[in-house]
Amino acid sequence: MEKDDLQLFDVAESTALVCVDHEQYQKMVVPQLTDLKYKVHLGLYEEDVVLKLRTYSYDIIVVYENFKGSTLATNPILQKLVSETAGQRREHFVVLLSHRFPTNDSLAAFVHSVDRIVNIVDLPNFKPVLRRGMTEHREMYHFFQSTLKTVQTM
Repeated sequence: MEKDDLQLFDVAESTALVCVDHEQYQKMVVPQLTDLKYKVHLGLYEEDVVLKLRTYSYDIIVVYENFKGSTLATNPILQKLVSETAGQRREHFVVLLSHRFPTNDSLAAFVHSVDRIVNIVDLPNFKPVLRRGMTEHREMYHFFQSTLKTVQTM
């Protein structure tokens, strides 16, 4: 277990779960998330990731498409995220690291139930791609979230 995994998150902290078992890709993603002031947990095994998802509410979840030798169709982390309720799923911004799809491919992101795709060749630019994606996501869902809060208070 990583040292950071032993630390609990403060409610006010921005949090990220990185499900990337490819060490080179992980070493490119984690420092960029840390630069953006995210507290990062690593999810290196399916059981570990499932436990962390039950225990913490992550702002960002980064999933490698070939996690533990899987494919997009068999990726256990993506399958777990797709099976969440709509309320739970909206809490996460899910980023898929892909060899197949270009960065920011909105149609592929929609088809695979993720919020953003980052192609492996663009990992050096992960931080600006993520920042832009989070901004667009907040803008797109702002009206929905405010309407939902209004309806819930009725």
